[in-house]
Amino acid sequence: MTDVSFDVHDDEFLSLIGPSGCGKSSLIRTIIGLQDPTDGSVLFNGKEVSGPPYGMAMIFQNIALIPWKTALENVEFALENEKMADDEKAKRARNALEQVNLKGFENSYPSELSGGMQQRVGIARAVALEPELLIMDEPFSSLDELTAEQLRGEVHTILKNKALRVKSVIMVSHNVEEVVELSDRIIVLSKPPAKIVDEIKVGAKYPRNKQSKEFVDTTNRILKDLYAAEA
Repeated sequence: MTDVSFDVHDDEFLSLIGPSGCGKSSLIRTIIGLQDPTDGSVLFNGKEVSGPPYGMAMIFQNIALIPWKTALENVEFALENEKMADDEKAKRARNALEQVNLKGFENSYPSELSGGMQQRVGIARAVALEPELLIMDEPFSSLDELTAEQLRGEVHTILKNKALRVKSVIMVSHNVEEVVELSDRIIVLSKPPAKIVDEIKVGAKYPRNKQSKEFVDTTNRILKDLYAAEA
């Protein structure tokens, strides 16, 4: 990547989109401290990131639930290293599952849950950590479009809930309509070596009308950027 630099603000849903192979996933792995930058640095709350910092959580494209653990136990597992009593971990895990509309499924195993419900468990696992910054890597790509559409609306409502500690979200996606539907700001990257080719603020109120002129115009602008980035 070349001179890729941006800030993420409080109460902001920021999306990164670009051609396949441009380094989006590597970028967010660097942001959360899972790999070191080859140049430059990442700052979180004014401190340089040198490993996964407290206050960040990530939802991976591969949900990777533990098959022999229940939904509740999968969420509790994310809290394993937190310094709190077991009953407090269970309480926080139950609350996280309720936040993603899985109340009543605490004792269900992953094999008993639909793909969308499994993804909700993955989101609950991240939410239970009470991060300030939540990072999502293609969180809906493994779902059928109908399930993904429903879950996108739910996730937006969840993450904008002022009762949660989550202040900001960074999402990587290949889906143009998805980023326009969810984002407050969209950063478009070019093909490798990636650079920022456009930055778009989306001011439309939520929920967004996909037939509106602003939605269509924003979608077309991103597609034009991506076609140019591939050239």
